[in-house]
Amino acid sequence: MYEGGCLCNRVRFQITGPIRNIVHCHCSRCRKAQGSAFATNGIVDAAHFHLLAGADALSAYESSPGQTKHFCKHCGSPILSRNTARPEQVRVRLGTIESDISERPMAHIFVTSKANWEDICGELPQYETYEPGR
Repeated sequence: MYEGGCLCNRVRFQITGPIRNIVHCHCSRCRKAQGSAFATNGIVDAAHFHLLAGADALSAYESSPGQTKHFCKHCGSPILSRNTARPEQVRVRLGTIESDISERPMAHIFVTSKANWEDICGELPQYETYEPGR
């Protein structure tokens, strides 16, 4: 089980299942949404993601047709995204999880879109677009 929340602590959530397909996404949209070199996201079954507090503090932005990003309207912390094509899952921004995470990232994606000032280190696979199988 994982617990997490936003920077101002108004939004609180719990994850009661595994996190899968963890990736570091370097696309320009994720960089802008995070304000950083990349976003680290993981997939969680929607049935295992439980909003404990702060439903009224969440705001949403449809970043592309069918893709909605949810964030705290007070502190701006990105929490999760949902896709209408896959309502059974949510993509959680791993930086908002406060518990130790046992699962590990599997890849860097959209590396051809990475910030020019960033050097990707480590031995994780790097892909020009999505990781294979998605």
